[in-house]
Amino acid sequence: MPAEARLNAQAVVVEQPLTLRVRELALIEPTENDLVVDICWSGISTGTEKLLWSGRMPVFPGMGYPLVPGYESVGRVAQAGANTNYEIGELVFVPGAACFGDVKGLFGGAASRVVIPALRALRLPEELGEHGTLLALAATAYHANAGGVTPPELIVGHGVLGRMIARLAVIAGGNPVVWETNPIRRDGAEGYAVIDPQDDTRSNYRSICDVSGDASVLDQLIARTAPGGEIVLAGFYDDTMRFSFAPAFMREVRIRVAAQWKPAELLAVRDLAESGRLSLDGLITHRSSPEHAEQAYRTAFSDPGCLKMILDWRTSP
Repeated sequence: MPAEARLNAQAVVVEQPLTLRVRELALIEPTENDLVVDICWSGISTGTEKLLWSGRMPVFPGMGYPLVPGYESVGRVAQAGANTNYEIGELVFVPGAACFGDVKGLFGGAASRVVIPALRALRLPEELGEHGTLLALAATAYHANAGGVTPPELIVGHGVLGRMIARLAVIAGGNPVVWETNPIRRDGAEGYAVIDPQDDTRSNYRSICDVSGDASVLDQLIARTAPGGEIVLAGFYDDTMRFSFAPAFMREVRIRVAAQWKPAELLAVRDLAESGRLSLDGLITHRSSPEHAEQAYRTAFSDPGCLKMILDWRTSP
């Protein structure tokens, strides 16, 4: 492809911790196995992306600045390689991209256009629209729930991920309780109870799922666990986690870390949402244009009333 025909995109770039702006970036040349996707909406993660923005993200492969964040994007196929089975105009979920040359794609979805291998895209029904940006969190929740095999009895945190886990637990036949310390976030329950942990006297939960991101929470949770119970760590923690051994020993508590969702789990939650069994309503609370991206990210990270902020790229050059 000649230089004058190179693909470009407007992208959110975290230049260094606490410094973010929208820049025009050149994209890599797509291959016959790739899709070029014009992004319609991208979500802002208040977990991993907040750590990237603040500079508190633990070091792991691919980490570094400048970087394009974002792994919650929905767009339309603009070009489809000869070896793909996609049509122009199809709506797809994009879990990030690495197509920005020297600028790292971590996770690379917050841009007006991306180039991705077709195998990484996921077709979406038209009716999902902007709600498709929530599928990454839904898949994370599904993974934490072990696909509904072990729905938690107690969920700690009532942000978007906590709500997803609770909704999936209800679908699986559970009756979870959710702890939330911030009264602003106690509304919006669908088939489960949300309470202040100080009002809960129960100490025999067989399964607890923590999405608080609070590295100091383990001792409190162990004290509420039934003998042989399980604690699932589904948040992202930027500090060392410690716990007192004796209480955990007496209860023979199991601690499981829920990490990245698998492609099959993304398919599962897509199908649950398409069927109407999994509601994605009431979770996107804020929207912004990319030109106001810096303020949008700050709002997403600091306003407890903001469950999910999305950027609308449809008017971006």
